[in-house]
Amino acid sequence: MKFEMKMITGKIKVVTGLHIGSGNTEMHIGGTDNPVIKNAATNEPYIPGSSLKGKMRSLLRLYKGGDDKEETVVKLFGSPAGSDTVKPARLSFWDCFLTEEWKKIIDKKQMLYTEVKMENSIDRVTGTATNPRNTERVLPGSEFDFKLTVKQYDDEDVLPLVLGTMKLLEMDALGGSGSRGYGRIKFEELKLDGKDIQSGLDAIKPFENRFV
Repeated sequence: MKFEMKMITGKIKVVTGLHIGSGNTEMHIGGTDNPVIKNAATNEPYIPGSSLKGKMRSLLRLYKGGDDKEETVVKLFGSPAGSDTVKPARLSFWDCFLTEEWKKIIDKKQMLYTEVKMENSIDRVTGTATNPRNTERVLPGSEFDFKLTVKQYDDEDVLPLVLGTMKLLEMDALGGSGSRGYGRIKFEELKLDGKDIQSGLDAIKPFENRFV
């Protein structure tokens, strides 16, 4: 069996405010009700690899009919819990940290990396606003370094499947409150082991010409 590991690199650009929650429900004076996850060492927001993996897996599963054991879902993401046979995942996701270029822009403009958005819950019976909350979001325009390790066996090319799943994520949303317009992202400057593959992603139209 021939085994290879390839690296997809590029950027994730935040198109609309991105909220990936920290899970911290403790309220601090001057803080927000719903903060984004941050690097404990730098206090800078980042995108966990687990968030990318979970959303991409979910979208591919839906695209292929909603079955966790569907062949292409297992091929990329491995066997689900409780399966009779164990197949390893082909993809290894990296946490995505802010690019140095974006940090320089923010520093020059003396801005913060995030914004706080006020929101109200609407009582569907009375139609009145209740329980106002502060939600922290990563600024639109923010850029994160993106890395994804792809394992290939016996010269089987899974790149079209990977790029198609990434396109599904571009069409949907990452993080919370996607139905409210949060979490639109774009993949940019994609390369596979240094070779440009951005045009391959841009050309994919999942619901006109199925990629798998």
